[in-house]
Amino acid sequence: MISVLSKENWRGAFYSLVVVVTVWWIVSWLLKMPIVPSPGAVLINITQIFFTKMDAHALASLGRIVGGIIISLLIGVPLGYLMGASEKINRFLAPLVYFTYPVPKLALLPIVMLLFGLGEASKLIMIVLIIVFQIIITARDAVINIPQEIFRSLKSLGAGKLQIFAEIIFPASLSEVLTATRLALGTAVSILFFTETFGTEYGMGYFIMDAWMRVNYLDMYAGIVVLSFMGFCLFTALDLIDNRLSSWR
Repeated sequence: MISVLSKENWRGAFYSLVVVVTVWWIVSWLLKMPIVPSPGAVLINITQIFFTKMDAHALASLGRIVGGIIISLLIGVPLGYLMGASEKINRFLAPLVYFTYPVPKLALLPIVMLLFGLGEASKLIMIVLIIVFQIIITARDAVINIPQEIFRSLKSLGAGKLQIFAEIIFPASLSEVLTATRLALGTAVSILFFTETFGTEYGMGYFIMDAWMRVNYLDMYAGIVVLSFMGFCLFTALDLIDNRLSSWR
């Protein structure tokens, strides 16, 4: 497995950052408009406002995303394992999952807000709705794809269900589950940004839109950069967990 901490990966990330910043600076220099401030001005603004008026928004958004991921894993992994281990459960639940998974989650936002209000619950539920289905399907498929000979061999040696889960099912499916979580994370952040413009005064979505309405473009771009950095950190954290727990692969 390729380490996320390898020099090649960090070098690639650095080069990508240089390209983005360079293009951004060129566009800012060509337009010379307040709507596209320079990267340097935005970075200076972040250092000036982060610990005074942005940190609470960043922590609120981070808490919602991490909470949504944890809840999705707690729901999706056991359910996916059950579907993969039991053909009867899979036949019963698979049509329900296939029917609800393709529904655009943004279309469910009005219903979720009507049922659960404009507070934290609705925001967490929207994140869970985005992530949990991919985790369920991935966990189920990971179990189904494990060769049955392995299960039969362990059972013949007297292994119990808990031992089979700990020694075979969990290690074999962990990397796939984390990959599914990473794939859904970007969409979850996008939906979170949208939900944070309703019924809250804390969150990066609220901060960015509030700055836009106040025509404070430096704060707006600062919020976008911080939100992007949060996403990068979450992706990196999932990669680290994957490399740590799946180092045997």
